[in-house]
Amino acid sequence: MSEYKKNSLSLTGAVALGTGVMIGAGIFALLGQVAELSGTWFPYVFIIGAIVSGFSAYSYIKVSNAYPSAGGIAMILMKAYGKTTLTAAASVLMALSMIINESLVARTFGTYALQLFDVKKTAIGVPALGVGLLILAYIVNVAGNKVIGKTSQAMALIKIVGILVFAIGGLWVADFTLSDITPLHDAGQPYSAASFVGAIALSILAYKGFTTITNSGGEITNPHKNVGRSIIISLIICTIIYFLVAISVNTSLTIPEIVDAKDYSLAEAARPAFGNYGLYFTVGIAIVATISGVIASIFAVSRMTAMLTDMKLIPHSHFGMSGSVQKHMLLYIVIIAIALTILFDLSRIASIGAIFYLVMDMIVHWGVFKYLRKEVNANGIILISALLLDLVVLVAFLWIKASTDIFVVIVSAIGIILVFAGEKWFLYRQTKQKA
Repeated sequence: MSEYKKNSLSLTGAVALGTGVMIGAGIFALLGQVAELSGTWFPYVFIIGAIVSGFSAYSYIKVSNAYPSAGGIAMILMKAYGKTTLTAAASVLMALSMIINESLVARTFGTYALQLFDVKKTAIGVPALGVGLLILAYIVNVAGNKVIGKTSQAMALIKIVGILVFAIGGLWVADFTLSDITPLHDAGQPYSAASFVGAIALSILAYKGFTTITNSGGEITNPHKNVGRSIIISLIICTIIYFLVAISVNTSLTIPEIVDAKDYSLAEAARPAFGNYGLYFTVGIAIVATISGVIASIFAVSRMTAMLTDMKLIPHSHFGMSGSVQKHMLLYIVIIAIALTILFDLSRIASIGAIFYLVMDMIVHWGVFKYLRKEVNANGIILISALLLDLVVLVAFLWIKASTDIFVVIVSAIGIILVFAGEKWFLYRQTKQKA
């Protein structure tokens, strides 16, 4: 594929790409939802989520360092399982979770942008602004790698610095002391073990952007070393930022206040700490973060799905359009993301995305453990630990959602069944045509 340019992404660019996706969705969209499930412990949930994500990253780092590819996750699955329904379905689930992430970030953009105006959070403005952002991201991606690389690096720097200013400034205004790190007793809603683990599931979603780096492995300079390095650096940067921001919000607002404003909790926390100027600053950073997050995510998933087409794992039709397969995929991805942005709210988008990702992640870990661990010199204990951690988190999250929002479980189950059935049919047709 000629559009894949080797050595077009430096280590810095790869880190910017990874943090761009993670920070775009993670802290702005998910902090309030995590707090709702875990109370004053929510800053530590992000640390636990980082640890679980670190175990998950091990599989991707080991295989990607050995076999860097623009196909990323699809390449890992292909090497483990071959051209099978499991490979194709898991790859599609990953692509769908990334597209879901785009709609999550798009709605987050709309939610924060509307904080500048006296508009109800249920207003049509949220999906409308989200759709507008997705269209903008499509235009930027069509411009090509150089524009994306420069945009990602510049925006990543702006939002990292901005979020750190928010976090440190909030702690300073609140006269922060080390005693404030200790979680307070929640007198209201009791939090079960399943609820805490469910919160971890959402926090993992805030870190899954590291897979974006594996999907661009073929374009990273010195990929056998820098793919792993960029993943580790991105995870460390995001963990520090998430924890500092969470502590800052926790010192500014009570848990009920955070939950009440869970879709825009950082903006709400800025009001008592910094007043209107703080609100404008926080919303500005959120806008930068979400814009760069959507751009980076579409960049990665378009290349992943283009590779899946090349590998003949998914069907493709150009519908009479000119240009490359990758350009076609950009359009299809944005259309699906727009539909999700219009149809689902933030909580449901995040939940479905987390379920799809965890299922795919477990398939990857088992494949690396069973078929590739000797080939890539991976530690079997770490691989099994990653698999079991994902399983525990997924079961607990499904339990919570089954009791609070069964619609999410039903939609997720139907989606997974349709993906597996559709891929089985598609691959069967291919085999039949060859015969």
